[in-house]
Amino acid sequence: MEKENDINRGRSNKGGGIAENILAFLDASVTKDTQDANDDRIAFLEAVFAASIVPESGFPPTNKMSEAVFQILRLGKSLELIMRYPRVYLSNSSSSASLDLVVVKEAWLPFVLGLGTNDSEREAAHKKSGATLDSSGFHLLIQDIAAVAGEEKFQALDTKSLGSMLLFQYLVNVLEADILPRNSVYEETMNWALLRESLLNVLLGSRKLNYKGLVRDCLTIVCGLFQIQSAFSNDKICLENYVAKPSDSCDTAVAIALPEIGQNTCIAMQKLLILIMELDISKKKADMKGLTTRADGVRTPLVEVILDELTYNKGLLSPFLQVFNEPKWKLDIILQYFWKYIAKPSIRTRRSTDFVDDETFNGALKCFSNGTSTKGIIKRIGIKEIQLLLAHGYKAQLLLLSEQCPAEAISDSKEDVRSNSLVEISKNMISAFNSLRRTDECIEISSYVKEAMFTAATLLSKKS
Repeated sequence: MEKENDINRGRSNKGGGIAENILAFLDASVTKDTQDANDDRIAFLEAVFAASIVPESGFPPTNKMSEAVFQILRLGKSLELIMRYPRVYLSNSSSSASLDLVVVKEAWLPFVLGLGTNDSEREAAHKKSGATLDSSGFHLLIQDIAAVAGEEKFQALDTKSLGSMLLFQYLVNVLEADILPRNSVYEETMNWALLRESLLNVLLGSRKLNYKGLVRDCLTIVCGLFQIQSAFSNDKICLENYVAKPSDSCDTAVAIALPEIGQNTCIAMQKLLILIMELDISKKKADMKGLTTRADGVRTPLVEVILDELTYNKGLLSPFLQVFNEPKWKLDIILQYFWKYIAKPSIRTRRSTDFVDDETFNGALKCFSNGTSTKGIIKRIGIKEIQLLLAHGYKAQLLLLSEQCPAEAISDSKEDVRSNSLVEISKNMISAFNSLRRTDECIEISSYVKEAMFTAATLLSKKS
């Protein structure tokens, strides 16, 4: 035992010595922007990465080392630097049968949140060093990405913009790694304090953050980057020319990296939106059980903010529905969009017997059962928007049914239930579009609708 302790102390001392040595030459070149300084920073990243992954003699990065690595990612101007950021994580295990959440309070984090009034000097120091981000800094980062999420500006991007996208992807991973285990324990224990103290909840609850402005910028990014990726994938000549002849302000290496970085940024943005939606649901459950207090504040659920943006700027609807591919939340947004415009009678009368009191996708399809109700919905929503909502809603519903009852794990009874659901939804889908055709004979059927109708007809033919 004594020998083992000596070895552990030796590793600790060795780790501290390495930390001091590799930080020494990094500090000497922190303000320089030369090739030698970049070489020093690359050597520093390699030293941290190598020392952290060797189980026999490795040691976890110190706070100063982690802060220095993050600073390189934030402020680095070299493509090689910002692409070499190492991923280091801590793994905590428990022998207990129940879920236990272990919070490592001393671990270094890229966020500095929840500062009090007496922490202004500390906050100023963090901003000056560029080592960490507060809520306003996080929003500024997203605004920087949103400002270049257009095809013309995207083709003129430099390493700074590429670094911003990589930084955003890393921060989303940090937020996800913090909140997912908390949410798992919350589902079991209903201890709202675990989610109240999560990085994401504290970030969104900050008074420094313009929450609705943040959501608008997020939608701008996710829709803008998707449209750029679609242009590249649909026009290989455009992509080849873009890579072969980059703009004057963009070198070839950046041009090659940007399409993939843009796609991964789009995926990270969708992940962030889903994390916020899940947090909203958890908070709603806590509210219903009386677990929240006034200190938790009031924040408009993300789905409602997205709906406001999609209805205010209908040009976002098509790209958003194409890029946002998580079926549960996609279908929820589509249904709330429908029920926002489908009027519900306050008093049930004979004239209101056509109203369907069923806020499911099948219920939405039944609202197109006759010409009168169909005309009213077209007037409120618009024929193009209805086609998009129904086509994407139908695909999302099919995905959900397949996930709930996967083919390899369903019994005969479950197969019958799923089969009946598919048949009914497919029939109502075809009926809804027939009603649209009768109501508007000049309707121009979009490719999304044609694909959805073909799928519905194929399913019905197989079941008949």
